[in-house]
Amino acid sequence: MTAQHNDPVDAIIGQWAEVRPDLDTAAMEVFGRIFRLSRTMGDRMERAYAPYGISRGEFDVLATLRRSGEPYTLSPRQLSGTLMLTTGGMTGRLDKLERADLLRRSPDPHDRRALQVTLTDKGLAIIDEAVGAGLAAETEALSALDAEQAGQLADLLRELLTGTATGSGSDRP
Repeated sequence: MTAQHNDPVDAIIGQWAEVRPDLDTAAMEVFGRIFRLSRTMGDRMERAYAPYGISRGEFDVLATLRRSGEPYTLSPRQLSGTLMLTTGGMTGRLDKLERADLLRRSPDPHDRRALQVTLTDKGLAIIDEAVGAGLAAETEALSALDAEQAGQLADLLRELLTGTATGSGSDRP
């Protein structure tokens, strides 16, 4: 697959070719675009979730609870592990989401030393709407490719992620 349009990464690669023609910049061509795409899509997703009063990080917590199925309950440790967050980072997100009545924390009935986090009805409604808005933003961005290209890209990225993500624990889409 060849590039049809020049982008900022092409300019960077060209500059390196002039000052360091000995470098193989093939990896930079891939990861430079992945990093730029990640930033662009991160900003786009923030805008998609803003009308629901949540950030991308808060979306991730609510979505993880929603995907867990009824009763939409996980331990803070399970959430932290899935989202690759420290317990301190998780506590901040949970505090904000609890104040907004999107989730509640309660004692674990099976272990009085532990807590469980449960999506509220309001949280369920918010995440069900927000996931649709996020998918619409992603679908719009992906419309630059045809269905076959999008499938090929998904397959290639899966291979790259599988080959580089040893033990990361992330299941974030």
